[in-house]
Order: sequence, then structure tokens, then C-alpha cells
Amino acid sequence: MKKEELLNPEFLKQFKDSDELSSFLKTLYSKGLESILEGELESHLGYSKHKKEVKTNNSRNGHGVKTLKSEYGESTIKVPRDRDGSFDPKIVPKRCSKTSGIENLVISLYAKGMSNSDIEEQLREIYDFEMSPSTISTITARVNQDVIAWQNRPLDSVYCIVWMDGIVFKVRDNSKVINKTIYLAVGLNLEGKKEVLGLWLGKNESSSFWMTVLSDLQARGVEDILITCTDNLNGFTDTIRSVFPQSTTQICVVHQIRNAARYVVWKDRKEFMGDMKKIYTSPTKEAAKQELELFDKKWSNKYGYAVQSWYRNWDDLTVFFDFPLEIRKIIYTTNLIENLNGKIRKYTKNKLSFPNDDAVKKSVYLAIMEITKKWTQPIRNWGIILNQFIAIFEDRVPI
Repeated sequence: MKKEELLNPEFLKQFKDSDELSSFLKTLYSKGLESILEGELESHLGYSKHKKEVKTNNSRNGHGVKTLKSEYGESTIKVPRDRDGSFDPKIVPKRCSKTSGIENLVISLYAKGMSNSDIEEQLREIYDFEMSPSTISTITARVNQDVIAWQNRPLDSVYCIVWMDGIVFKVRDNSKVINKTIYLAVGLNLEGKKEVLGLWLGKNESSSFWMTVLSDLQARGVEDILITCTDNLNGFTDTIRSVFPQSTTQICVVHQIRNAARYVVWKDRKEFMGDMKKIYTSPTKEAAKQELELFDKKWSNKYGYAVQSWYRNWDDLTVFFDFPLEIRKIIYTTNLIENLNGKIRKYTKNKLSFPNDDAVKKSVYLAIMEITKKWTQPIRNWGIILNQFIAIFEDRVPI
């Protein structure tokens, strides 16, 4: 039944009251789900019903019955099955008894970087389900409310480590497409779990804007950050100390490696990177300094600027040597926020530019929600690491 027919006053007159209309919508909803499930199975098998066009050992195997709870109440639907049991529906997952309908599928596809028209085509081709781009836009627009609630949620009072970095997107602003930065902060909490603390949008990455970010974290309940890990943006360390004066600041070694390697030609890069690795993997700060001097003698004539960048940032680059090996590795090798940024890029790569600020924030938020679904377990050896934090920072770690 087409949307125009559903909205026709003559059609609506047949329902005596809201209960009859609700019953009809419930039936329509169930039939719609069943249609989508059939489309999913068809896509899974690779051929349409009654028309086996590809060689496969798998085939349809009747239907099962599933009871679902949704916004329309409790419904019983028929779920198609395959012979080898490999079919796992996305719209109504196995062992799931609740669904919020097609909205979750639309939002998930949007989070993976698909445009509204792409989602419309996907729903039509795979699920045989018609939905206009405007309806899809309405569904994804609801995410803005979730972004606001998430961005303003209370945070823990203490974080062991907070990584901070920016990622640049092209956004339309006053009829021009310009670069804007999404600022991200990721915390390691006292349970040893990673948590994205928030996202903020600004025109350029600067220490002054990071002051806004840090002040927002403070307003939402953060009282202390034991260690911060950032890039070497000018003035960043002083900005952090002005808001969290006790925080130990570490310049991200991975940022330093990447920035230094920018000046190296391709044929030298492998050897150059290997020599740099000897610096930051040294057992002590003294040994690292010796490796830096050897690095200097070997490469300063050819890549003086890259070598000097290590000297300029030496104190903030080598803070991690003050910590036990387990904490040290988290600070300089885990490079968590860079990994997060890469995955966000993967989800948003289909969008060359965003029409407005809300669009880019919405897309990044949805990407974060998809990426962090797996952030459920504490990092490895957390019991040992937490005891090290307690021993080093004493009364700053609440027990």
C-alpha cells in the first residue's frame, strides 16, 4: 500500500477509533518486517525465491515464529530460515525480542557513511522497502537530540589518562566550503575502560579552543586527569596545566614520529624510522638520550630539522620514562585516539563535505557509537596497572 493511500481521508474513515487504527498499524508493521526479512535472506543466499541462479549448497528452509516487542506492542512474525543456519538477520537479530523498527537500520547505515540516497537504494534493493530520502533525513535528524544529551552527560571525577586530538573535515559555511576541526577527548577511566568524553567543533585546532574543551570537561565533573597525551601544538601543555594543574603532560610519540618522518625521502624512511624507534623503546631516559645523540650524528646533516624537533620537545616527549613499563606502553604505543580517528575517517570517507555543522557532528557521533560498541572490556593487565597508578599518584586515585 502506497503512502498516498494511507493518508487518504476516505481510507482513514474505515477505522472507528484509535484502537482499530493501532491494530492496523501493528499488522502493517509486522508485514513490513517480514518483507524486509525475506529481502535479507534473498541477499544472503544470492538468488530470489523460486529462482536458483547461483551454485550454492544453502537454500531456504521454511519459517520460524518470533514474538517481538516494539512501539506497536507485542507482535508475532514469521522469520525465514536457511538450511545451514548461517542466516543472521540484521533488522531482527537472533535472540532479540525487541526492535525499534527500521530506524535503527537507517541510523546504522548512516553511521557507516552512506548518504540518504544511498540508504534509500540499499533499502529498496536488499529489503524491497521504499523509503524517501526526506523520511531518512527525518530519522537521522533525531540523532541531534542524542548528540546533545551525550555531549552534556556527567563524567567521572578522575581519569587515569586522557588522549586529545583533532580531526579536520570540510564543512559548508556561508556558501563556502572550509576546513573545520572536530576536537576529541578519550579517557581511560578507573575501571580500565576507554571512553570518548566528547566531541567539539571549531574552525582551527588551537590551544585557545582546547581551553574551551578542558573547561567543558571540568564543568561536567572531571576534577583531575593524572596523565594527558596530546600532539605538540604550541601552548597546549600550558593550557592543560591552567585547568588541571596537577596533570602530567606527555606529547604523543606517534605524532612526533610522523612529523619527523615528513621531512624524509622514501628511500631513507625505513632506516630513519628504525633509528627513531631505538630512542623511544630504550629502557631508560638516559639510554634514550644516548640513542638520540647517535641519531643526531647519523642524520643531522641530511635531515637536521627532523632531528632538532626531538631536541625541542625532549622534556615533554620523555615523560613516559618516569612510569613503569606497563603504563609507559599505554602512553606511547597504544595511540588510541589516532586509531579512533582512522576509523572515523573510514566511516565518513564517502562524504567529501558536510552541508552544515550539525551534519558533521551527527556523522562523527554516529561513527563513534559504532566504533565504541566493542569498548566493553578493561585494557590488558588492568589490575596491575591500577595498582601502579595508586602507588604513583597516591591520594589522587579514589579507591
